Amino acid sequence: MEEWVLTVRRELKETSALGEYGALAIRRELLDRGVVSVPSLRTIGRILERRGALDGRRRIRHRPPPPGWYLPEVAQGRSELDSFDVVEGLVIEGGIDVEVLNGISLHGALVASWPDTAITAASTMKALTEHWRIFGLPAYAQFDNDTRFQGAHQFRNSIGRVMRLCLSLNVTPVFAPVQETGFQAAVESFNGRWQAKVWQRFHYDCLSSVQAQSVKYVAAYRARLSSRIEQAPTRRAFPDHWQLDLQAHPAGRLIFLRRTNEQGEVGLLGHSFAVDKNWPHRLIRAEVDLDCGSICFYALRRREPTSQPLLRTVDYQLPKRRFRDRGH
Repeated sequence: MEEWVLTVRRELKETSALGEYGALAIRRELLDRGVVSVPSLRTIGRILERRGALDGRRRIRHRPPPPGWYLPEVAQGRSELDSFDVVEGLVIEGGIDVEVLNGISLHGALVASWPDTAITAASTMKALTEHWRIFGLPAYAQFDNDTRFQGAHQFRNSIGRVMRLCLSLNVTPVFAPVQETGFQAAVESFNGRWQAKVWQRFHYDCLSSVQAQSVKYVAAYRARLSSRIEQAPTRRAFPDHWQLDLQAHPAGRLIFLRRTNEQGEVGLLGHSFAVDKNWPHRLIRAEVDLDCGSICFYALRRREPTSQPLLRTVDYQLPKRRFRDRGH
């Protein structure tokens, strides 16, 4: 029977008008020829595999890059990154809107959650300050490109309140690529767990009851992962006499993860920068050094996460001007 299968396959491959010579086509042809005891599709498939008569190639599965692969210090486990995101669109019965600022550290899975009627830049600053006073400072804080985190998009060289907070504490703000999946996966996964285990499990009639249940869940989550939290990269102590001065000229580094356009250009801080015409539609890491007055653009490849060559360096000076504190 194996020879029959191979013969029919060879004939179909050479003569079939449809160009079909897989297991289904072979079985159909054997039935049409009146062959007795035609084998099943699975048996025909095993015969073809055993005799090396399969044209299909097995899918090559590439190993996923390590967590935080786009930041070498984080990928190597030498630095911690806290990732933050906002859950929107929740409503308590009676029309009370609820938004939730969630956070999680990449290595330690140290979580935090702040449900409120609205998440603003000011409330985000308060939450981050309280959290970091208790648990210490990470090397990096990652956000999406929401104006609450990044500041106004309509103005060039805009450095928002949350960014200034991070810079004043020597925490490097990192902004995920626009409309890209994976970079905020850790906090987005925690968003889903929080909604399933806190929001959807109980009926709430007021914000305080949501906040109370969230506190219980976060405490239990931290307790369960206490060993992982302890084994995470060391966090720096929060400075004793720190005071935020929003009018101080920002210093330090900003990091933007972006994808180039078809000309190999990226947009950030209200400017368009030519990176590399031979790197179109590809990921890059832009490191804005406010102290040295430069931006370095590095190539990023998921399949080669350790290869991040420098593509270009450009001059950039953040203008010195008064910060307009709108109190939001």
